[in-house]
Amino acid sequence: MQTNQKYIGSRTATRTMIINGLFIGLTLLATMSINVRLPFMGNGGLIHLGNVPLFIAAIVYGRKTGAIAGAFGMAMFDIISGWTAWAPFTFIICGAIGYVVGVICEKSRGNAYITNSIAIFAACIIKVAGYYIAEVLLYGNPIAPIGSVPGNVMQILVAGIIVIPVVDKLKKIALKGGF
Repeated sequence: MQTNQKYIGSRTATRTMIINGLFIGLTLLATMSINVRLPFMGNGGLIHLGNVPLFIAAIVYGRKTGAIAGAFGMAMFDIISGWTAWAPFTFIICGAIGYVVGVICEKSRGNAYITNSIAIFAACIIKVAGYYIAEVLLYGNPIAPIGSVPGNVMQILVAGIIVIPVVDKLKKIALKGGF
C-alpha cells in the first residue's frame, strides 16, 4: 500500500513539473511570437501575448504555476531577445503577477468571471507599478517611465480579453484530468 502512495505522489510531482515546463515554454513562445514595440517616449513599452498563457497557468493551475510561468517564461524572453537588463525585474514582476492572479482565483468561491476580472485588474496594477519602478531604477528618470504605462495597460487588457471568455472552460477540462 505504501509503495502505491509513493507512486501516486511521484506521478503528481511529475505532472506538476510537466505542466510548469509547458507553461514556461508557452509563455516564452507567446512573448516571442507576437510582440510590438510602442513608439512612446521613454522605453515606450512592448505589447506581447505572453500574459495569455501566464494568466491561464495562474487561473487554472494556481499561484505556483502562475508564478513559475511568468517569472521564468518572460525573463527568458528578456535574456534571449536582448532585453537582458530587464530580466531580473521581469522575473520578479511577472512572477508576482502569476502568484497574485493565482491567489485571487484560488481563494474565491464566487462568480468566476468577476474573480478572474479582479485578478487581471490586480495584474495590471502590479505590471504598471513594477515596470514603472524598474524603469526609474534603470534610467534614473521618474518622468520617462510614464510613456510605458499605456503599453503595459494594453498588454494586460488584451490578454484579459482573450483569457476571460475561455479560461473557465479550460479549468473544467483540467479538473477532469484533460490536461
